[in-house]
Amino acid sequence: MRTIRVESSAATILLTEAPEPKVRDRQTGEIAKDAVSGEVLMTIGVVYIEDGESSLIKVTVPEGGVSEGLILGSPVSLPGLIARPWESVFNGQQRHGIAFRAAAVTPAAFPAAMGATA
Repeated sequence: MRTIRVESSAATILLTEAPEPKVRDRQTGEIAKDAVSGEVLMTIGVVYIEDGESSLIKVTVPEGGVSEGLILGSPVSLPGLIARPWESVFNGQQRHGIAFRAAAVTPAAFPAAMGATA
């Protein structure tokens, strides 16, 4: 399925949920792993703010891409952020959405206010 690169340089991204292992199968508790590298995948929650609008999203990041020093409510950077549309049938109902994945999650700084004076 096609992936779409997300240009996030003009956005403010705040960490809302600490990294935790992504569960592949809720019934068995199996943890998701990257299909190519075998690395454990983590999920984080962020609020993505751009052009006066915000969205709460979950982002999948490889465990090795999770930086130390992440603080809830603080700005983060998501290098390599992509969006991938998906759809599936579960219990006879068709579902669809967008999955987000980044190469890493790192601490960032709040952007300087536009037109601010010292």
